[in-house]
Amino acid sequence: MNKDSILNLLRTVRDPQTGRDIVSANMVQNLEIEGHNVNFTLAVPSLQMHGKADLNFACIGAIVGQFPQANVNVHFVAQAPGSQENTSPVPHIKNIIAVASGNGGVGKSTVAVNLALGLKKLGARVGLMDADVYGPSIPTMLGLVGQRPKVQDVTGHMKMVPLEAYGMPVISIGNIIEPEQAVVLRGPRLAAIIKQFFNEVLWDDLDFMIVDLPPGTGDVQLTLVQTVPVTGVVLVTTPQEVALADALKAMNMFLLPQINVPILGVVENMAWFTPEELPNNKYYIFGQGGGKKLALASHSVLLGQVPLVQGIREGGDSGRPAVLAENSIVAEAFLTVAQNTLRQVAVRNEMMEPTRVVKMGE
Repeated sequence: MNKDSILNLLRTVRDPQTGRDIVSANMVQNLEIEGHNVNFTLAVPSLQMHGKADLNFACIGAIVGQFPQANVNVHFVAQAPGSQENTSPVPHIKNIIAVASGNGGVGKSTVAVNLALGLKKLGARVGLMDADVYGPSIPTMLGLVGQRPKVQDVTGHMKMVPLEAYGMPVISIGNIIEPEQAVVLRGPRLAAIIKQFFNEVLWDDLDFMIVDLPPGTGDVQLTLVQTVPVTGVVLVTTPQEVALADALKAMNMFLLPQINVPILGVVENMAWFTPEELPNNKYYIFGQGGGKKLALASHSVLLGQVPLVQGIREGGDSGRPAVLAENSIVAEAFLTVAQNTLRQVAVRNEMMEPTRVVKMGE
């Protein structure tokens, strides 16, 4: 019985809140072994945390199961105020990026899916959350229609296991309800779903969580910023003035002083039409300049312009997103968006303080 063997046993114990093993989550501290006595401290967000007793018994059981003679003493301490684990319910997710738009029909979900897979293609660990609870389209776009997330017992608490598409964990209400079922929910129930997607899903350690929001400004957007610290927002618009006017409203919501989530940049979708047989031709059927105007208004950058190409629609309908195609102008466009987003997140984290969770009543 030594420290290494005890730590290996404790790796089998999972935090009931995040689902991570307690050693990787840096919860185990001050491990000491004296004869048959094993003493260590568990750092938890609060001494009143839900599941504390189950966690205590799980630690003792893991060690005694291998070393019956062990006398295990677990001491709980609250984490230091101001630590990341004390402010975020998902400290194992480094960056949470919301993909938002002012109105529907601008291709926001298409951008979210291809941005997530583009970041993964660049080597990042990425998860995708479909928070567009009124019109969940991500199951179709990723070929997950009809699949259901499994449930797993984690230290006495039931957690959902996200589905996987192209090696990326995904959760969507579209995989929980029937495809044809209408989603009719009021604010409190919407809030509960978003919180459940963060707190009751077994997310791995991730560099990025891409959150596909419903269009406009409403309960889901407010619940998101009140649940987790959002690193930044990617705004999606089309070139025409009507879409720009609606996108400005979404932008202004995130920039409100009491919310204060930075805008990482703008994606101009359907920037021009390019026929497949004439790849060098550009037809600006929706006008020009909307993306640049929105980037200027939000004091951010234009992350990229995505052309209107038939392959995007085909990829979305078939469950194989366009960014995965080889030698495609659309794949290149989405990969450029992912590269620029990666850069903007790095700049944002270097130059600005971490976003804080918005408190009720602020």
